[in-house]
Amino acid sequence: MVAAFDGWNDACQSATNVIRHLVSKYRSLEVGHISRDGYYDYQTSRPMQCVIQGTRRILWPQTAFYDITVTDDLHLLTQLGPEPNYRWMDYVRETLHFAKQYDVSRIVTLGSMFAECPHTRDLPIDVSVDGVQSDPESEYNGPIGIPHIIDAMAIEEGFDTTSIWVSVPQYLGGNEPCPQATLELFQQLASVIGLKLNAQELEGKADQWRAHCDVMVRNNADLDGYVDQLEHDYDLKQHARTIASAGTPAVEQLVQEAEAYLRDLP
Repeated sequence: MVAAFDGWNDACQSATNVIRHLVSKYRSLEVGHISRDGYYDYQTSRPMQCVIQGTRRILWPQTAFYDITVTDDLHLLTQLGPEPNYRWMDYVRETLHFAKQYDVSRIVTLGSMFAECPHTRDLPIDVSVDGVQSDPESEYNGPIGIPHIIDAMAIEEGFDTTSIWVSVPQYLGGNEPCPQATLELFQQLASVIGLKLNAQELEGKADQWRAHCDVMVRNNADLDGYVDQLEHDYDLKQHARTIASAGTPAVEQLVQEAEAYLRDLP
């Protein structure tokens, strides 16, 4: 099962757009939902009004589950909805009950957050498997959202779990979609399930997004300098990881390079 939620856990709709892309590109069927009653503050997650064939309808916030046919042998159960405001543990129990009904073996939660990272590099991805962070240096301490609660309670119930988060450049501001972040989450999800998924449309949108960001940065001298610094820090960290993985002599080299870098700072 793959789950993503609107709201605090979904910077630039990067996580929920993974589910929407799956629903649009593969044969999908809505197979159930979690009732809205008792879970939402309607001043925060407001109902929406729309007119369909001349008839007014009110759409209330609720969670939907979709059965998505990826191949004849693989179906994904996906969960999409606003993060609930109340009774999180009850909400997660309903989620896990639904997963058990569909014989789900692994639960994958998706999230996106704003961070200090450059748009000109691969966006940082944080992955944890069964509650263990793949990169100890990226271990997170701080406020959490409903994906973390699902991950923790699913482990207690005996599910295998994977949590995937992507970082979105904070300097871009606003909450416009970030196709690059959605693409990287999508690619990581494909790696988890061991299949090549249809990402062609996302790749095209990601190219357009990066081109738009390049123009915005070039037209702002202060922002251009800030991105240069982010690129430098990003490349330094990547270099450090490469050297650290090579053994002790390389680590000593890294220390020398870091000392030289600090001496050169104004």
